[in-house]
Amino acid sequence: MAIPVKLALETVVMTPEGSRRKDEALAVEIPYKVMLNDNEIGASMVLPTGLEEFGPGFLFGQGYIASPGQVVEVWVCPEGKISVYADVPEDSAPKEVIITSGCGGTGKISKDMLEGAFKPLDEATITFPEVREFILEVLNRSKLGQETHCVHGCGFWADGKLKAFFEDVGRHNAVDKIIGAILLGRFSPAGAIYTTGRLTSDMVLKCARIGIPIVMSRTAPSSLGLAIARKAGVTLAAYARPDRLNVFNRPDRIAG
Repeated sequence: MAIPVKLALETVVMTPEGSRRKDEALAVEIPYKVMLNDNEIGASMVLPTGLEEFGPGFLFGQGYIASPGQVVEVWVCPEGKISVYADVPEDSAPKEVIITSGCGGTGKISKDMLEGAFKPLDEATITFPEVREFILEVLNRSKLGQETHCVHGCGFWADGKLKAFFEDVGRHNAVDKIIGAILLGRFSPAGAIYTTGRLTSDMVLKCARIGIPIVMSRTAPSSLGLAIARKAGVTLAAYARPDRLNVFNRPDRIAG
């Protein structure tokens, strides 16, 4: 049975002139444990959609999974557990993590992700007509966001079309779902990601480590997010609108 992603609730709208009753939609937020080869790694509060993708994406950020070929299968239990089975070294020692500016369980990243050189990114470009179509399609798909004003949307664009769209109560979770889809072999990292959330260091870092060359946001980057983009060679575009981008790094991948 599918878990609902929103709830209906009657509220009382109060003003100096009086009060009235109004129906509101609430986004559902549920805790899920993430298991790797039957070992519990962590937990996060998530919107109960895209959970198959969220599990591998979460483990990528924690430093346990590094590439698409490692994921064998994913099982999602309605009782609040995501079991990921992957071909990775058996290591019972917990990874050293850094607490980030994020919320919930994905407000942590593996310290290993910050260290060492970046691998070459999978190259891609995007044209301004594609930017327009990409942003509008992501925003128009987020019906839950329009109804609840409580979720972030995130999309991935490549080969002239939207390859994936996810939303979540956490901006990190939505990005993790895109990364999880890449780890599951749904598509290559050679494209552009667009998020409605701000681009802090961990958001940019995860995109760079998985190999995404173009990272765009409706809002702003942080100084460390920009520093990571420069070090990794990521095209970083903020305040993204259908007909405008503020490109902080590597504008050469934006064609026309």
